[in-house]
Amino acid sequence: MSSIESSHVVVMAGFSLSSTIVSFIVLGVLLFLSALASGSEAAFFSLSPKEKDQLKNDESKTSKTVLKLLENPKELLATLLITNNFVNVGVVILSSSLLNDIYPPAAGNETFRFIIEIIVITFTLLMFGEVVPKIYASKNSFLFAKWMSLPINTIKSIPPLSWLKSLLVNGTNIIHKRLKKKNIKITTNDLEQALALTKEESSSEEEHKILEGIVKFGNTEACQVMKSRLDVIAFDETLQYNTVLAQILESGYSRIPVFKDTFDNVIGILYIKDLLPHLTKPIDFNWKELIRKPFFVPENKKIDDLLKEFQIKKMHMAIVVDEYGGAGGVVTLEDILEEIVGDITDEFDDDEIDYKKIDESTYLFEGRTTLVDFYKIINIDGKVFENQKGDSETLGGFILEQEGRILKNNEYIIFDSIKLIVESSDKRRIKSIKAKLLDQNKNS
Repeated sequence: MSSIESSHVVVMAGFSLSSTIVSFIVLGVLLFLSALASGSEAAFFSLSPKEKDQLKNDESKTSKTVLKLLENPKELLATLLITNNFVNVGVVILSSSLLNDIYPPAAGNETFRFIIEIIVITFTLLMFGEVVPKIYASKNSFLFAKWMSLPINTIKSIPPLSWLKSLLVNGTNIIHKRLKKKNIKITTNDLEQALALTKEESSSEEEHKILEGIVKFGNTEACQVMKSRLDVIAFDETLQYNTVLAQILESGYSRIPVFKDTFDNVIGILYIKDLLPHLTKPIDFNWKELIRKPFFVPENKKIDDLLKEFQIKKMHMAIVVDEYGGAGGVVTLEDILEEIVGDITDEFDDDEIDYKKIDESTYLFEGRTTLVDFYKIINIDGKVFENQKGDSETLGGFILEQEGRILKNNEYIIFDSIKLIVESSDKRRIKSIKAKLLDQNKNS
């Protein structure tokens, strides 16, 4: 009888050992599948535009499948999340079952079992089923996405996963539609603060300035970026053809306003390309027949709206007029784009700048320097100036507006910790101004 009992124990022990080994193998497979699902999520949604272009140029079946899956990201994400959750639940259930076989519940071992169940199993699942696969997949997203595209495309059509996927996608669509009705209002100040908080040390100063330009883009008016009428090259309609050609060569511009009597009466824009077929015409050639209709915009027009109109009308230049109809200057497509990307120069641009940096806290400006350029050069946001200024757009005009008269040489004003000294002026205007930053040069 004892021999029969011992043999029965041996058989049961052997059966228990073999089932435990099988359970560990299944647990490893489930953990591997969890890693694949988590890695796929990171890989598919971290593909760069360059990698997507590579997929479009690749005629292989896997590349086409990846693009097909990305066409409906909600379905793709739902498939990956449902699969991952099913696998993770399987890992937890099987782990608990193995723990009960190896270390059955008993009085006094509750704490140890809690540590194994909660800490060890959870840590293992997070580390090897979530964190490590996502880090690896995000760094090898192109290859990982191609490798997993066919399996994912297959399992997303298999019930009951396909039913759960549809239920999840439809449910999120309903929630999205309801939340979409609530408008979230974000001010420019909020965006500026967010930009300042998220500025990374790794990002270059140029990248940060571009982001700042985009944030402030919608609040900038045409008069702030226009070229003043004093600096605009324009033709009188009475000019002879040979004089027009000579001035075109001297100026280097491709579009030039044409006026009658004064610049306040602009009658059209001369496109230099329209003159190319007529370069050999005689001196009495009627070049005025080639001018195109001008595009007028008010000085307070926002440049984001102006950019859209430039795109619709397929134009590159507009005449900026004030409330009385007088022309204040011209604004071009290049002027608008420079507000985002910074100065754009070409082979015809004059490299000579209209200011001089004397030392770290002292600058010399021309009176006609725009306030926007002044802010950029001395690196201030200019909000205090903008709040106090009226119609003035130049540094000289701002001083005139603040004092109500044209200051004489060596007279000055102090505004926002900046000392603005008139270096040169006449009876008509302020020609040059020295700016001293008092915060940096307190002895000035």
